[in-house]
Amino acid sequence: MSSSSKPVTTMAHIARLAGVHVSTVSRALGDSPLVEKSMRDRILKIAHQHGYVANSTARNLRAGRTQTLSVVIPLAHERGQDLTDPFFANMLSHLADEITQRGYGMHLQKVLPPMQGWMQRMVAERRSDGIIVIGQSTEHDTLEQAARTEMPFVVWGGHFGQQNYCVVGTDNVHAARLATEHLLKIGRRRIVFVGDPSIPEIKLRCDGYQQALAQGPAGTAAASIVKAHMTPEAAYESMLAHIRKGKRFDAVFAATDIIAISAMRAVSASGLKIPDDIAVVGFDGIDMGAHVHPTLTTVAQDLNRGARLLVDLLLKRIAGEAVGSVAMAGELVVRESCGAVRTANL
Repeated sequence: MSSSSKPVTTMAHIARLAGVHVSTVSRALGDSPLVEKSMRDRILKIAHQHGYVANSTARNLRAGRTQTLSVVIPLAHERGQDLTDPFFANMLSHLADEITQRGYGMHLQKVLPPMQGWMQRMVAERRSDGIIVIGQSTEHDTLEQAARTEMPFVVWGGHFGQQNYCVVGTDNVHAARLATEHLLKIGRRRIVFVGDPSIPEIKLRCDGYQQALAQGPAGTAAASIVKAHMTPEAAYESMLAHIRKGKRFDAVFAATDIIAISAMRAVSASGLKIPDDIAVVGFDGIDMGAHVHPTLTTVAQDLNRGARLLVDLLLKRIAGEAVGSVAMAGELVVRESCGAVRTANL
Protein backbone atom coordinates (compact mmCIF):
# COMPACT_ATOMS: atom_id res chain seq x y z
CA MET A 1 0.00 0.00 0.00
CA SER A 2 1.45 3.40 -0.94
CA SER A 3 1.86 6.15 1.62
CA SER A 4 -0.72 8.31 -0.18
CA SER A 5 -3.43 5.74 0.52
CA LYS A 6 -2.88 5.58 4.26
CA PRO A 7 -5.51 7.27 6.45
CA VAL A 8 -4.69 10.87 7.24
CA THR A 9 -5.45 11.78 10.82
CA THR A 10 -4.55 15.47 11.21
CA MET A 11 -5.82 18.74 9.83
CA ALA A 12 -2.24 19.63 8.93
CA HIS A 13 -2.07 16.70 6.50
CA ILE A 14 -5.43 17.70 4.98
CA ALA A 15 -4.19 21.30 4.65
CA ARG A 16 -0.99 20.20 2.82
CA LEU A 17 -2.95 18.03 0.39
CA ALA A 18 -5.45 20.83 -0.29
CA GLY A 19 -2.77 23.51 -0.49
CA VAL A 20 -4.46 25.72 2.13
CA HIS A 21 -3.86 26.88 5.69
CA VAL A 22 -4.95 24.68 8.60
CA SER A 23 -7.46 27.35 9.67
CA THR A 24 -9.19 27.03 6.30
CA VAL A 25 -9.51 23.27 6.80
CA SER A 26 -10.93 23.86 10.28
CA ARG A 27 -13.53 26.29 8.92
CA ALA A 28 -14.45 23.98 6.05
CA LEU A 29 -14.93 21.00 8.36
CA GLY A 30 -17.09 23.22 10.57
CA ASP A 31 -19.22 24.20 7.54
CA SER A 32 -18.23 27.86 7.91
CA PRO A 33 -19.67 30.27 5.30
CA LEU A 34 -16.26 31.99 5.30
CA VAL A 35 -14.97 29.21 3.01
CA GLU A 36 -16.26 29.21 -0.55
CA LYS A 37 -18.44 26.23 -1.39
CA SER A 38 -16.10 24.85 -4.07
CA MET A 39 -13.13 24.94 -1.69
CA ARG A 40 -15.22 23.52 1.16
CA ASP A 41 -16.39 20.64 -1.03
CA ARG A 42 -12.79 19.95 -2.15
CA ILE A 43 -11.50 19.84 1.43
CA LEU A 44 -14.38 17.60 2.56
CA LYS A 45 -13.69 15.24 -0.35
CA ILE A 46 -10.00 14.97 0.59
CA ALA A 47 -10.88 14.39 4.24
CA HIS A 48 -13.32 11.64 3.27
CA GLN A 49 -10.86 9.96 0.90
CA HIS A 50 -8.20 9.77 3.61
CA GLY A 51 -10.49 8.65 6.41
CA TYR A 52 -10.29 11.84 8.45
CA VAL A 53 -13.00 12.24 11.12
CA ALA A 54 -13.27 15.63 12.81
CA ASN A 55 -13.23 15.67 16.60
CA SER A 56 -16.50 17.52 17.13
CA THR A 57 -16.20 17.32 20.92
CA ALA A 58 -12.87 19.12 20.91
CA ARG A 59 -14.18 21.67 18.42
CA ASN A 60 -17.24 22.34 20.58
CA LEU A 61 -15.08 22.76 23.69
CA ARG A 62 -12.86 25.28 21.91
CA ALA A 63 -15.95 27.18 20.79
CA GLY A 64 -17.51 27.02 24.25
CA ARG A 65 -20.39 24.90 22.93
CA THR A 66 -21.87 21.59 24.08
CA GLN A 67 -23.95 20.91 20.93
CA THR A 68 -26.76 20.03 23.34
CA LEU A 69 -30.11 21.67 24.06
CA SER A 70 -31.82 21.28 27.43
CA VAL A 71 -35.56 20.59 27.64
CA VAL A 72 -36.85 21.44 31.11
CA ILE A 73 -40.29 20.74 32.59
CA PRO A 74 -40.96 22.68 35.82
CA LEU A 75 -43.69 21.12 37.94
CA ALA A 76 -44.07 23.50 40.86
CA HIS A 77 -47.85 23.33 40.37
CA GLU A 78 -48.23 19.55 40.16
CA ARG A 79 -45.57 17.27 41.60
CA GLY A 80 -47.54 14.17 40.65
CA GLN A 81 -47.83 14.96 36.94
CA ASP A 82 -45.79 12.36 35.08
CA LEU A 83 -43.81 12.72 31.86
CA THR A 84 -46.02 9.96 30.43
CA ASP A 85 -48.84 12.53 30.43
CA PRO A 86 -49.98 12.49 26.77
CA PHE A 87 -49.29 16.22 26.31
CA PHE A 88 -45.70 15.90 27.55
CA ALA A 89 -45.10 12.67 25.63
CA ASN A 90 -46.32 14.23 22.38
CA MET A 91 -44.36 17.45 22.82
CA LEU A 92 -41.14 15.64 23.81
CA SER A 93 -41.42 13.36 20.78
CA HIS A 94 -41.67 16.33 18.42
CA LEU A 95 -38.84 18.16 20.18
CA ALA A 96 -36.54 15.13 20.04
CA ASP A 97 -37.10 14.93 16.27
CA GLU A 98 -36.48 18.64 15.71
CA ILE A 99 -33.38 18.80 17.91
CA THR A 100 -31.82 15.67 16.41
CA GLN A 101 -32.43 16.85 12.84
CA ARG A 102 -30.36 19.95 13.62
CA GLY A 103 -27.40 17.94 14.86
CA TYR A 104 -27.90 18.55 18.59
CA GLY A 105 -28.32 16.24 21.53
CA MET A 106 -31.18 16.67 24.02
CA HIS A 107 -30.80 16.89 27.80
CA LEU A 108 -34.15 16.33 29.55
CA GLN A 109 -34.78 17.53 33.09
CA LYS A 110 -37.89 17.48 35.27
CA VAL A 111 -37.84 20.08 38.07
CA LEU A 112 -39.86 19.34 41.22
CA PRO A 113 -40.45 21.33 44.42
CA PRO A 114 -38.62 22.83 46.22
CA MET A 115 -38.05 25.14 43.25
CA GLN A 116 -35.81 27.85 44.72
CA GLY A 117 -33.03 28.80 42.34
CA TRP A 118 -33.66 26.05 39.75
CA MET A 119 -33.28 28.29 36.70
CA GLN A 120 -30.24 30.08 38.14
CA ARG A 121 -28.56 26.71 38.69
CA MET A 122 -29.25 25.65 35.10
CA VAL A 123 -27.80 28.89 33.79
CA ALA A 124 -24.70 28.52 35.99
CA GLU A 125 -24.10 24.85 35.12
CA ARG A 126 -24.02 25.49 31.35
CA ARG A 127 -24.85 21.88 30.53
CA SER A 128 -26.24 22.98 27.19
CA ASP A 129 -26.10 25.78 24.65
CA GLY A 130 -29.70 26.80 25.34
CA ILE A 131 -32.86 25.83 27.21
CA ILE A 132 -36.42 25.04 26.15
CA VAL A 133 -38.83 25.31 29.08
CA ILE A 134 -42.10 23.38 28.67
CA GLY A 135 -44.80 25.21 30.62
CA GLN A 136 -44.54 28.17 32.94
CA SER A 137 -45.99 26.24 35.88
CA THR A 138 -46.10 28.89 38.63
CA GLU A 139 -42.61 30.10 37.70
CA HIS A 140 -43.35 33.22 35.65
CA ASP A 141 -41.30 35.44 38.00
CA THR A 142 -38.35 33.03 37.86
CA LEU A 143 -38.43 33.11 34.07
CA GLU A 144 -38.58 36.89 34.13
CA GLN A 145 -35.42 36.97 36.25
CA ALA A 146 -33.68 34.50 33.92
CA ALA A 147 -34.48 36.78 30.98
CA ARG A 148 -31.94 39.24 32.44
CA THR A 149 -29.11 36.69 32.02
CA GLU A 150 -27.18 35.88 28.86
CA MET A 151 -28.39 32.27 28.77
CA PRO A 152 -30.59 31.78 25.69
CA PHE A 153 -33.92 30.12 26.42
CA VAL A 154 -37.45 29.95 25.05
CA VAL A 155 -40.67 28.85 26.73
CA TRP A 156 -43.75 26.93 25.69
CA GLY A 157 -46.63 28.62 27.49
CA GLY A 158 -49.10 31.47 27.71
CA HIS A 159 -48.64 34.99 26.38
CA PHE A 160 -48.77 37.93 28.78
CA GLY A 161 -48.52 41.55 27.77
CA GLN A 162 -45.38 42.52 29.68
CA GLN A 163 -43.28 39.35 29.74
CA ASN A 164 -39.62 39.71 28.78
CA TYR A 165 -38.90 36.12 27.76
CA CYS A 166 -39.69 34.51 24.40
CA VAL A 167 -42.84 32.35 24.37
CA VAL A 168 -44.29 29.95 21.82
CA GLY A 169 -47.80 28.67 22.46
CA THR A 170 -51.44 28.64 21.51
CA ASP A 171 -53.54 31.79 21.83
CA ASN A 172 -55.27 30.32 24.87
CA VAL A 173 -57.73 33.17 25.46
CA HIS A 174 -59.01 33.25 21.90
CA ALA A 175 -59.22 29.47 21.57
CA ALA A 176 -61.00 29.03 24.91
CA ARG A 177 -63.44 31.82 24.14
CA LEU A 178 -64.46 30.31 20.82
CA ALA A 179 -64.73 26.81 22.32
CA THR A 180 -67.06 28.19 25.00
CA GLU A 181 -69.02 30.11 22.38
CA HIS A 182 -69.52 26.83 20.53
CA LEU A 183 -71.15 25.36 23.65
CA LEU A 184 -73.37 28.43 23.92
CA LYS A 185 -74.37 28.15 20.25
CA ILE A 186 -75.57 24.59 20.71
CA GLY A 187 -77.81 25.69 23.58
CA ARG A 188 -75.73 25.09 26.72
CA ARG A 189 -76.24 27.82 29.31
CA ARG A 190 -74.72 26.48 32.55
CA ILE A 191 -71.10 25.80 31.63
CA VAL A 192 -68.52 25.02 34.31
CA PHE A 193 -64.76 25.43 33.88
CA VAL A 194 -62.66 22.63 35.35
CA GLY A 195 -58.96 23.33 35.96
CA ASP A 196 -56.47 25.25 38.09
CA PRO A 197 -56.30 28.97 37.15
CA SER A 198 -53.15 29.46 39.25
CA ILE A 199 -51.22 27.98 36.28
CA PRO A 200 -50.63 30.73 33.65
CA GLU A 201 -51.85 28.81 30.59
CA ILE A 202 -54.89 27.55 32.48
CA LYS A 203 -55.69 31.06 33.71
CA LEU A 204 -55.71 32.32 30.13
CA ARG A 205 -58.10 29.54 29.13
CA CYS A 206 -60.30 30.43 32.07
CA ASP A 207 -60.19 34.10 31.00
CA GLY A 208 -61.41 33.14 27.51
CA TYR A 209 -64.20 31.06 29.03
CA GLN A 210 -65.31 33.96 31.24
CA GLN A 211 -65.20 36.43 28.34
CA ALA A 212 -67.49 34.20 26.29
CA LEU A 213 -69.97 33.83 29.15
CA ALA A 214 -70.00 37.59 29.75
CA GLN A 215 -71.14 38.10 26.16
CA GLY A 216 -73.44 35.07 26.09
CA PRO A 217 -77.14 35.09 25.19
CA ALA A 218 -79.94 35.64 27.67
CA GLY A 219 -80.10 32.93 30.29
CA THR A 220 -76.35 32.29 30.37
CA ALA A 221 -75.32 31.47 33.94
CA ALA A 222 -72.40 33.16 35.66
CA ALA A 223 -68.98 31.54 35.50
CA SER A 224 -68.46 28.53 37.75
CA ILE A 225 -64.92 27.29 38.32
CA VAL A 226 -64.18 23.81 39.64
CA LYS A 227 -60.54 23.78 40.72
CA ALA A 228 -58.93 20.54 39.63
CA HIS A 229 -55.38 19.20 39.55
CA MET A 230 -53.80 17.98 36.33
CA THR A 231 -53.62 14.29 37.25
CA PRO A 232 -56.49 11.99 36.14
CA GLU A 233 -57.60 10.72 39.54
CA ALA A 234 -57.45 14.13 41.20
CA ALA A 235 -59.50 15.67 38.37
CA TYR A 236 -62.01 12.81 38.60
CA GLU A 237 -62.49 13.36 42.34
CA SER A 238 -62.91 17.15 41.88
CA MET A 239 -65.59 16.67 39.24
CA LEU A 240 -67.34 13.99 41.29
CA ALA A 241 -67.39 16.25 44.34
CA HIS A 242 -68.92 19.08 42.30
CA ILE A 243 -71.66 16.81 40.96
CA ARG A 244 -72.47 15.56 44.44
CA LYS A 245 -73.06 19.12 45.62
CA GLY A 246 -76.19 19.05 43.47
CA LYS A 247 -75.42 22.20 41.50
CA ARG A 248 -77.04 22.37 38.09
CA PHE A 249 -74.86 22.52 34.98
CA ASP A 250 -75.22 21.29 31.41
CA ALA A 251 -71.67 21.55 30.04
CA VAL A 252 -68.02 21.25 31.06
CA PHE A 253 -65.15 23.16 29.51
CA ALA A 254 -62.02 21.44 30.84
CA ALA A 255 -58.58 23.05 30.93
CA THR A 256 -56.94 19.93 29.43
CA ASP A 257 -58.06 16.77 27.67
CA ILE A 258 -56.93 14.63 30.60
CA ILE A 259 -59.17 16.67 32.90
CA ALA A 260 -62.00 16.44 30.34
CA ILE A 261 -61.73 12.64 30.11
CA SER A 262 -61.64 12.42 33.92
CA ALA A 263 -64.71 14.66 34.09
CA MET A 264 -66.50 12.38 31.62
CA ARG A 265 -65.77 9.42 33.88
CA ALA A 266 -67.22 11.29 36.86
CA VAL A 267 -70.33 12.33 34.91
CA SER A 268 -70.96 8.75 33.77
CA ALA A 269 -70.31 7.37 37.26
CA SER A 270 -73.01 9.73 38.55
CA GLY A 271 -75.63 8.30 36.21
CA LEU A 272 -75.63 11.24 33.80
CA LYS A 273 -75.32 10.91 30.03
CA ILE A 274 -72.84 12.61 27.69
CA PRO A 275 -73.79 14.65 25.73
CA ASP A 276 -77.53 14.42 26.49
CA ASP A 277 -77.23 15.73 30.05
CA ILE A 278 -73.71 17.19 30.03
CA ALA A 279 -71.67 18.32 27.04
CA VAL A 280 -67.88 18.17 27.44
CA VAL A 281 -65.06 20.04 25.69
CA GLY A 282 -61.35 19.61 26.44
CA PHE A 283 -58.14 21.36 25.44
CA ASP A 284 -54.90 19.96 23.89
CA GLY A 285 -55.99 17.59 21.13
CA ILE A 286 -54.29 14.46 22.47
CA ASP A 287 -54.75 11.28 20.42
CA MET A 288 -56.64 9.57 23.26
CA GLY A 289 -59.56 11.97 22.75
CA ALA A 290 -60.48 10.30 19.47
CA HIS A 291 -60.65 6.87 21.11
CA VAL A 292 -62.68 7.42 24.29
CA HIS A 293 -66.44 6.94 24.31
CA PRO A 294 -68.03 9.24 23.47
CA THR A 295 -65.21 10.77 21.44
CA LEU A 296 -63.95 14.04 22.92
CA THR A 297 -64.53 17.50 21.50
CA THR A 298 -61.32 19.45 22.03
CA VAL A 299 -59.19 22.45 21.15
CA ALA A 300 -56.20 20.92 19.35
CA GLN A 301 -52.77 22.52 19.70
CA ASP A 302 -50.27 22.19 16.84
CA LEU A 303 -47.41 20.69 18.85
CA ASN A 304 -45.49 19.70 15.73
CA ARG A 305 -45.27 23.32 14.62
CA GLY A 306 -44.77 24.44 18.21
CA ALA A 307 -41.72 22.19 18.63
CA ARG A 308 -40.26 23.41 15.35
CA LEU A 309 -40.71 27.04 16.39
CA LEU A 310 -39.19 26.43 19.84
CA VAL A 311 -36.04 24.93 18.34
CA ASP A 312 -35.80 27.49 15.52
CA LEU A 313 -36.14 30.45 17.87
CA LEU A 314 -33.71 29.00 20.40
CA LEU A 315 -31.04 28.42 17.76
CA LYS A 316 -31.50 32.00 16.56
CA ARG A 317 -31.07 33.21 20.13
CA ILE A 318 -27.91 31.11 20.50
CA ALA A 319 -26.61 32.79 17.32
CA GLY A 320 -27.26 36.20 18.89
CA GLU A 321 -30.36 37.11 16.90
CA ALA A 322 -33.31 38.96 18.43
CA VAL A 323 -36.53 36.91 18.36
CA GLY A 324 -40.14 37.57 19.30
CA SER A 325 -42.88 35.43 20.80
CA VAL A 326 -45.29 33.47 18.61
CA ALA A 327 -48.98 32.85 19.36
CA MET A 328 -50.52 30.05 17.31
CA ALA A 329 -54.18 29.47 16.50
CA GLY A 330 -55.93 26.45 17.97
CA GLU A 331 -58.30 24.16 16.10
CA LEU A 332 -61.70 23.24 17.49
CA VAL A 333 -62.28 19.55 16.74
CA VAL A 334 -65.95 18.85 17.41
CA ARG A 335 -66.86 15.25 18.19
CA GLU A 336 -69.55 13.30 20.03
CA SER A 337 -69.01 14.64 23.56
CA CYS A 338 -70.77 17.92 22.77
CA GLY A 339 -73.47 16.48 20.54
CA ALA A 340 -72.20 17.63 17.14
CA VAL A 341 -69.53 16.50 14.71
CA ARG A 342 -67.61 19.00 12.60
CA THR A 343 -64.17 20.65 12.53
CA ALA A 344 -63.62 24.40 12.73
CA ASN A 345 -60.50 26.52 12.60
CA LEU A 346 -60.23 29.04 15.42
